[in-house]
Amino acid sequence: MKVIAFYNVKGGIGKTAATVNLAYLAAYEGARTLVWDLDPQGAASFYFRIKPKVKKGGKGLLTGKKALDDVIKGTDYKRLDLIPSDFSYRNLDLELDDFKKSDTRLRKLLKPLAEDYDFIFLDCPPSISLVSENTLIAADTVIVPTIPTTLSLRTLDQILDFCNKMNIDHSKIVAFFSMVDSRKKLHKQIIENPPQNVRMLKTCIPYASDVEQMGIYRQPVTVFARNSRAGNAYQKLWHEIKRFV
Repeated sequence: MKVIAFYNVKGGIGKTAATVNLAYLAAYEGARTLVWDLDPQGAASFYFRIKPKVKKGGKGLLTGKKALDDVIKGTDYKRLDLIPSDFSYRNLDLELDDFKKSDTRLRKLLKPLAEDYDFIFLDCPPSISLVSENTLIAADTVIVPTIPTTLSLRTLDQILDFCNKMNIDHSKIVAFFSMVDSRKKLHKQIIENPPQNVRMLKTCIPYASDVEQMGIYRQPVTVFARNSRAGNAYQKLWHEIKRFV
């Protein structure tokens, strides 16, 4: 089982879209795949047409009163399951803080699923928090979507600094450029001169209306527009990621 977290401090950068599309591609190729929507906004749950509600909420999962197995939902796609979000997840930081070794609680919860899934994708909330620390520790690889702008690169540096402070191996951090607009000079300049302090994937996800239309179709782009620019880009990105996960 490989755990892949999709994370950024900044919201609105294509994190959930990447989670949904890459998880679908993993399942489409035959891998037993689970997505855990950890963001209280529940966007991944919405895309997969799953009601964002967990009985007993996030606290029930953390305390063991509700097992992860009991809240896993099937999606419209073979071999692809989802643990939906819940608005109570907004309090996960407070609830995690009550546990001894609170920074490894998510990793402990995921461990029993090792025989059931080949990949677990974590769609993380945009914050620096105890939930973030848990996901960074639990994940084998952390994928960071990054818009090619100065402020977005600054956020990437903050994530690397956070890993250093928490003694988290930042070699597991991998970034790719998201929402790329080839008409913008700054985007082109940054892509041609990427940061050297983190592994940057070669594949870029374009700024495209197909990605925005995921909210209308409530499907991955790789389902309703597989051969579009964005659909092809997600397929290339997944093939690139598979080489090292």
